[in-house]
Amino acid sequence: MTITEKILAVHSGREEIMPGDLINAKVDLILANDITAPIAISEFKKIGAKNVFDKNRIVLVPDHFAPQKDIKAAEQCKMLREFSKEYQLSLYFEVGRMGIEHALLPEEGLVVPGDLIIGADSHTCTYGALGAFSTGVGSTDVAVAMATGECWFKVPESIKCIYYGRLNKWVGGKDLILYTIGDIGVDGALYRAMEFEGETIRTLPMYGRLTMCNMAIEAGGKNGIIVPDEITESYVKERAKRPYAFYTSDNSAQYVKIREYDCSKIPLTVSCPHLPSNVRPAAELFEIYIDQVVVGSCTNGRLEDLREAAMIIKGRKVNPHVRMIVIPATQKIYRQAMKEGLLDIFIEAEAVVSTPTCGPCLGGHMGILAKGERAIATTNRNFVGRMGHPESEVYLSNPAVAAASAVLGRIGIPEELGL
Repeated sequence: MTITEKILAVHSGREEIMPGDLINAKVDLILANDITAPIAISEFKKIGAKNVFDKNRIVLVPDHFAPQKDIKAAEQCKMLREFSKEYQLSLYFEVGRMGIEHALLPEEGLVVPGDLIIGADSHTCTYGALGAFSTGVGSTDVAVAMATGECWFKVPESIKCIYYGRLNKWVGGKDLILYTIGDIGVDGALYRAMEFEGETIRTLPMYGRLTMCNMAIEAGGKNGIIVPDEITESYVKERAKRPYAFYTSDNSAQYVKIREYDCSKIPLTVSCPHLPSNVRPAAELFEIYIDQVVVGSCTNGRLEDLREAAMIIKGRKVNPHVRMIVIPATQKIYRQAMKEGLLDIFIEAEAVVSTPTCGPCLGGHMGILAKGERAIATTNRNFVGRMGHPESEVYLSNPAVAAASAVLGRIGIPEELGL
């Protein structure tokens, strides 16, 4: 069996499962946010549930429209707070203690290898970077899982993506996953497990792995996953709040597709409007002028991402025709970035630094685009109207390209700044 099949088998109490099997499985953790949790809470009450299955296994994070941007957002966040209080949930993260959910949970050691995690947010697939089965579900599934501790699944087929070769300068996990999505398309892994492996992955730091698994959903994937190793162990051993288990894929495991990528041939990559799969080398897009740069999100708002952007922009200024918004993904990241002087670098460059929020990524707040405006962002989606007006445009990149573009006023690469 593959690692995905093994984790699902263990959680469904079966020795063996196959793609296409319908199973009921016990979940280790349930997640919802200020957009999806209110629906789940309403459904939870409709089905007449008397209590939650485990007050220590349900995570509620107000991060999309938080800090609350208007009255409707405030009402939704209030529902999370009141539900958490009513059922004494230990994992409710209020503003000031929260962060963007998919950066917060790994950081806090709440998701661990071998887990089965569901979340009412499509980017829940992020946690596969730790060797867990993690996937997004609907709010009604979350409601039932909060009551029963279980969820149903159709066991997905698996695709294996093998990466080898040395990464070019400034190229990282974001470029690898954008390049992959460009190759297979936004439905290339539809309802399939995307298993990332190879010598390049084995040396890829955890933040790069989290970025890759985060965007498995942009290829239609059911989940993204990486077999845990020494890098995983060093990341989780000091964070894990629960025991964990390392699973691996058998040599005889079956895959419906195997793709191989020579990373020495993968350039700094940008996804152009209006699909994540519409990729081009960043160096070819020098004629695309921009109005806004966003560095942040559950994809690239981690400390290493901020360090990368700061390396590019240190001693320089944001182009006078551009606004740059930097959003550390969690309070801990914000604080460490402050200690390291990263925030000073951004502010000196005339960028603005925000408290943790999903904000502009989903066109929520803190960076909405007007008609005709263009942004380059380290976020994960660039659909029509994703960051604001339907006639605006979003380009996706890694933090180094985003920061270089902020200085140049157009899409560019660090080499143009002599880096």
